[in-house]
Amino acid sequence: MISEGIFNDYGSYLRSVFPDFKVQKLSVNVGLTCPNRDGSKGRGGCTYCINSSFSPSYVGKGGVAEQLEAGKRFFGRKYPNMKYLAYFQSYTNTYSSLDHLVALYEEALATPDVVGLVVATRPDCVDEEVLDYLAEVNQRTFVAIEYGVESTLDKTLERVHRGHTFAEAEKAIYATTARGITVGAHLIIGLPGEAYSDFELHIDRLASLPITTLKMHQLQILKGTIMAHQYRSNPETFSLFTPEEYVDVICRLLRRLPRRIYLDRFVSQSPPELLMAPKWGWKNYQFVHLIERRMRENGWQQGDLFL
Repeated sequence: MISEGIFNDYGSYLRSVFPDFKVQKLSVNVGLTCPNRDGSKGRGGCTYCINSSFSPSYVGKGGVAEQLEAGKRFFGRKYPNMKYLAYFQSYTNTYSSLDHLVALYEEALATPDVVGLVVATRPDCVDEEVLDYLAEVNQRTFVAIEYGVESTLDKTLERVHRGHTFAEAEKAIYATTARGITVGAHLIIGLPGEAYSDFELHIDRLASLPITTLKMHQLQILKGTIMAHQYRSNPETFSLFTPEEYVDVICRLLRRLPRRIYLDRFVSQSPPELLMAPKWGWKNYQFVHLIERRMRENGWQQGDLFL
């Protein structure tokens, strides 16, 4: 992203942390599950979820080091001097025994040119042991945890079978930042039953928390999910955006978001063969340019409405 001062992008954040070299996340799938799939809280996952929809092609083939080396080959052709963050992305990457997690994380950190960890997880799947270990790792290298908050409304979290509350997200975020670990949050815009006033509430609530990065993306209905069945049966209960509507929503939300928070992503791009709706055919960078242009044309900036 090239924000030119209009909003603070994730690339700017990485440059502030790693001023001497370019850094790229490399996704890793280590075969973990989540409590919404293994029966401890539910079966079948969240209503919208197919995890393969956001995993790059090199992910999941081999062990941690093997996947990272494949990712390095993928990106290294263009940037031969790049360094990397091992991004434990798929499913819930603190949902295992501590010994198993330590082995996975340390294998990643032992891989040449890996300069840190980014761990995606659920806010109800961290405990004191895991956070204490990651705090120790954070003393010797970069560590960030990305929490799937998704919505700040408990009624929505229940509706999509998320299996945790917003209070649990708040607790996890505070417990993590208290240990000096960088925190990112993930938010889905347009979940069933939510209106623009709810999106504003999400932003205001997240803005009050000590998060450093934020990912937002539009609701996507993916084939084979519970939500796909719901959409086929009752499409009138879903309010899906056009690209123009979504750009407008994001611009309005950005104006409420304080400048200390960096924007990691605005849209999700699932494989066409999995996507039922909305079928935009647009990529993240195209939305970035539209958002920048809309903000610039109107003289808006990230945080200019933050109270």
